[in-house]
Amino acid sequence: MVACRMNEEVGKHLPVLLDEVLENLAIKPGGMYVDATFGRGGHSQAILNQLGTHGRLFALDKDPEAITHARKLFVKDARFSIAHGSFATLQAYLEREGCFGKVDGILLDLGVSSPQLDDPDRGFSFMRDGKLDMRMDSSQGMDAAEWLATVEENTLANVLWEYGEERFSRRIARSIVAKRQEAPMTTTKQLAEIVSAAIPRWQKGKHPATRSFQAIRIAVNQELDDLEQVLAQSLEALTVGGRLAVISFHSLEDRLVKRFIQRHEQGDVFPAGMPIKQAMYKRRLKRLGRAIKPSAREIAFNPRARSAILRIAEKLS
Repeated sequence: MVACRMNEEVGKHLPVLLDEVLENLAIKPGGMYVDATFGRGGHSQAILNQLGTHGRLFALDKDPEAITHARKLFVKDARFSIAHGSFATLQAYLEREGCFGKVDGILLDLGVSSPQLDDPDRGFSFMRDGKLDMRMDSSQGMDAAEWLATVEENTLANVLWEYGEERFSRRIARSIVAKRQEAPMTTTKQLAEIVSAAIPRWQKGKHPATRSFQAIRIAVNQELDDLEQVLAQSLEALTVGGRLAVISFHSLEDRLVKRFIQRHEQGDVFPAGMPIKQAMYKRRLKRLGRAIKPSAREIAFNPRARSAILRIAEKLS
């Protein structure tokens, strides 16, 4: 597999569904492509390997550490450019580069990267004690500790329910608000223990804090808002025939992506009974195949890939 060969180049972070991404982006040697979630560069390196001397790859990432890594990895490659920022700034970035509306393919690999999960000080994981941060962009914004210290109980409960699909959201929110009045929460261990104690029945094989950590991370980073923005911008950034590839890791992200593709594949909605011709629907996207999931072999090699779902769409107009 390509993913195996990439392991030596990108360290511990394994690019998910790499072969499937490359196949479905249908990379042209002289084309323009965007890796809007650079991470540690696994997908970017593979795309560059298929580009010719006139091809271009533009990348984005919120994480300053990812930017530093990218500039070390591809410092001598004139085909590669990267900007620090959310993928919600995609349009502004591509307009500065003079290629908005001309892109042949865009990749979004959503969620948290392995280096972020493995670093306790980033605060994404409850498996090791570390600073309660959870910011993808550690250089700015409110971290999870600050957010949890000020958020209203009802808002917190709604976040846990909507973003984490946590059935005990109100119990957990009540417990967090009570505990923060006794002492500030500053570590992932503190938060995980409070959440675990608030849940009366634990799901077998799943840490009780899993859903809460996901929900708080999404809220702190405004992940779903950013995703909605980048999907809309991607449609305009692509040239006709260009492809959008999105890898999701939980149902909330995947639902947004699926509905976005369906909406633009359906086209304009007209009142029932109107004599409408096919051309009048103004369909803008075509779904390519079904959702793609990792093979058993990939999951065995990279267990963090097990929940990944890849969706592909092609721009029609």
